[in-house]
Amino acid sequence: MRLRGSRHPLARLALLRLIALLLALWPQAAAHAAGRTVVYCPSLAPVALQPALRNDAASFEASSRTIYDRLLEPSTDAMQPRPALARAWTVSADGLAYTLQLRRDVRFQRNFGFTPSRDFTAADVVFTFQRMLDAKHPYHDVSGGTYTYAQSMELPTLIGAVRALDPYTVRFELRRRYAPFLAVLAMDFASIGSAEYAAQLQRAHRMEDFDLKPVGTGPFQLEAQLAGSMLRYAAFAGHWRGAPAYDHLVFAITPDSTMRWARLQRGECDIIGYPNPADLPAMRADPNVRVISAPGLNEGYLAFNTEHGPLRDARVRRALALAVNRRAIVDAVLGAEAQVASGALPPAMWSYNASATLPAQDVAQARRLLAAAGYSSGFDTSIWTTATGQGLLRDPRRIAVMIQSDWAALGVHARIRSYEWGELLERLARGDHDTALMTWVSDDGDPDNFLASQFSCSGVHTAQNLSEYCSKPMDALFAQALQTTDSARRAALYAQAQQRFVRDVPWLPLAHVNDTYVVSGRLRGELLLPLGRLRFDGLRVVGQDH
Repeated sequence: MRLRGSRHPLARLALLRLIALLLALWPQAAAHAAGRTVVYCPSLAPVALQPALRNDAASFEASSRTIYDRLLEPSTDAMQPRPALARAWTVSADGLAYTLQLRRDVRFQRNFGFTPSRDFTAADVVFTFQRMLDAKHPYHDVSGGTYTYAQSMELPTLIGAVRALDPYTVRFELRRRYAPFLAVLAMDFASIGSAEYAAQLQRAHRMEDFDLKPVGTGPFQLEAQLAGSMLRYAAFAGHWRGAPAYDHLVFAITPDSTMRWARLQRGECDIIGYPNPADLPAMRADPNVRVISAPGLNEGYLAFNTEHGPLRDARVRRALALAVNRRAIVDAVLGAEAQVASGALPPAMWSYNASATLPAQDVAQARRLLAAAGYSSGFDTSIWTTATGQGLLRDPRRIAVMIQSDWAALGVHARIRSYEWGELLERLARGDHDTALMTWVSDDGDPDNFLASQFSCSGVHTAQNLSEYCSKPMDALFAQALQTTDSARRAALYAQAQQRFVRDVPWLPLAHVNDTYVVSGRLRGELLLPLGRLRFDGLRVVGQDH
C-alpha cells in the first residue's frame, strides 16, 4: 500500500488511525506462532459480506463460511445434502413441497450493538428468502437489491411460498418440480440471517448495516475489517456445533503467490491456497507444512460476449477458440495441478459428456472459419481480467498475453484490460466486456449449477451468464432436467446441453485446477470439505486444544 503524505491535520490523524488499525489487525509473527490465532492468506479480497448479493468465491469464504450457516450443507451427492440448521426434511409425493424440521437452541451472534432476544427460528428462514423473492419486501432493494443467484435460477417464479408452520418447521412450496432444490438450500447465497436484527436496524433507519455489519449463527463473528486487505473474526462461543478450538481467525489478503508462500514460511500465514506450481515440490518436501489437494469441480474459461460485434457469430467464437493453445497455457501457468478443459463441465462431475469437447489448437481451421464469417483480415477486440489477485487461474494476465499472441496470428488484435477485482465484477455484470477471463466453481455438485447458472437466458445481463448467451433450446433442456429426479434422464439431457455448448461456443474452456492448499504444521483437523469448501472451524492449533 502506498500512502501519500499531507500537511492537513485531519488527513494526518486519519493516516495514524489507519496505521493503528493495520497494526491491531496484523498478528506479529512471533506472537502468532504461540497464539491462538489462525491466519488464512487468500489471493482475492471479498467484494461484500452478504452472500445473497454475491456470487464470487472470495465473498463466500469471508461470509457464508464464517459468519453464517445454511439450512443444509453440501455433500459429494448433490441430491443428498447434509443436515445443518435443518436437522431433517420431507418431500411431498408430487415434489412441490419441502418441509424442514429446524434445529433448536441455535444462537445468533451478539455483535455490532445487537443483542438477540431469541434463538434461530422459522421466522429467520422466511425473512431470508422473502427478501430475495418478494420485490415489495422492505429489505429487497437494500444494498442494491441484486440477488444474482436467486434471479439466475428464477427462484422468484419457482418458489410460491415460504411458510413458518411453527417456530421450528418451515415449508417451501414450489410452483413446479425442481430436482436439485435441496442442493439449492445448501448453497452459499442461501445463508440465514436474523429477522430480529433486520427489524432493529429498520427501526433505526440503518438497514444497509444488515449487509455491512453482518450477524449470523456461524462459527465466527466479524470483529474488524480493512477493505481489500484484512478481516478479523472472533470464535463464536455459542455456535451450535461448539466453539472453534482457537480464538481468532484472520483473513490477510495476499494476491502474489510467491509472497503467500514466503509468509507461510515466516509463520505469518497458516493457510494459503492456489500455490505457484513451481513452488509445490519445495512445499511437499518441507516438513513444517502439509499440502492438501483434491480434484476440483471448477473451470477456468474465457467468456465470449455473444452480444458484441463479431462475437455474435458462433463461427468467430469457434475460430478464436481453435486459435488458442490451451495445453501451452496449462503447462506454462498452471502446471501439474491442472488439466486442459475442453467442455462445459469438469470431468469429475456426473453427467460429463466426453464426446462434447472442443478440439485442440487448429490455426488453419480457425482461419477458414474467420474467412467464412467475413473476417479474413481479423478485427479488434479486448480481453478483460483482474489486475490484482490470481485465484484459480493463478496468473490471469499472463494467460491473457498468451491468448493475445495466439489471436494475433489470425489478425485479431486484442487489447488487455485489467481491473481491480470488485470493479471487474461490476463491469462484467453490466456486459461491458468483449471477452473475459474468469472461473466457475461448483456450489452444490449438481450440473444444473454449472450449466443453467452460466448459460440460461435468465442469467443474461447479470453477474452469472457472462457470455450473455441465450438459447431457447438450451433453456428447454434445463427445464426438462429440473422436472425429473431420474439421474439417468437428467444426465442424458445435460449431455445434450453440452453438445449444444460445443456447437455454440459461448466459452473457451481453459483448465480444471485441483483444489490445493498448503497448511502450517501447527494446525490439525479437517480443512477441505466436499466441493473444495474450506471449513475453518474444523481446525485446531497443536498443543493448544480447549
